Amino acid sequence: MPHNASRHLAEGPRVGIRHFTLDDAEEFTARARESKDLHHPWLFPPDGAEAYAAYAGRLIREPDRAGFLVCEKDGGAIAGFVNVNNIVQGGFRSGALGYGAFAHAAGRGLMREGLGLVVAHAFGPMRLHRLEINVQPGNAASIALARATGFRLEGFSPRMLHIDGAWRDHQRWALTAEDAATRS
Repeated sequence: MPHNASRHLAEGPRVGIRHFTLDDAEEFTARARESKDLHHPWLFPPDGAEAYAAYAGRLIREPDRAGFLVCEKDGGAIAGFVNVNNIVQGGFRSGALGYGAFAHAAGRGLMREGLGLVVAHAFGPMRLHRLEINVQPGNAASIALARATGFRLEGFSPRMLHIDGAWRDHQRWALTAEDAATRS
C-alpha cells in the first residue's frame, strides 16, 4: 500500500518518517522475511501477523516507546524502522534507539537519512536530551550508521542484552541534544 507523504512527521530528500500502524503488518512482515539474512544474528523483527500486532501494539500504546517507519518518498515503500525504547522523562529525558534496514534499502543511505530525521524529532517534539544506541561489536553496519549520524562511542558493556539465546556484549554510543545542535 503506498503511503502518502501527508502522514510523515518529517521528511528529508529521499525518505519520510511516520509512526507504525497496525495496517503496516503485511508490508513490514514481508520485508522482514526478505531481510532475514541481512538481520541475522543481530536483529529479529516480527515476520508474522501475530508477532507484528504485538510488536507494533507496544510501540503504539506504551508511553515509554515510540516507533518510526522510514519510508521512501518515491512510492512509499518501508525502507526500515527506528524505535526509541526505554524513554525516561524528568531530569534524564533519554531513550535508547534500535533500528534496522530492510534488504531492498540496505546500503543506499536511506537509513542514515531516516535516523537523522528520528534524532531531530526526538530532540525536537519529543523533548528528549540524550539518545543511546547499543550495538554488538561485530555489527559493522550498525556501528557505521551510529558514527555517521554523529553518535560517539562511550563505552563497552559485557553481556548487556539477551539476544538469540545468549547474553551479548555491546558498545554504547550516545548523542545529546547539544551535540546534535553543534553538528547542524
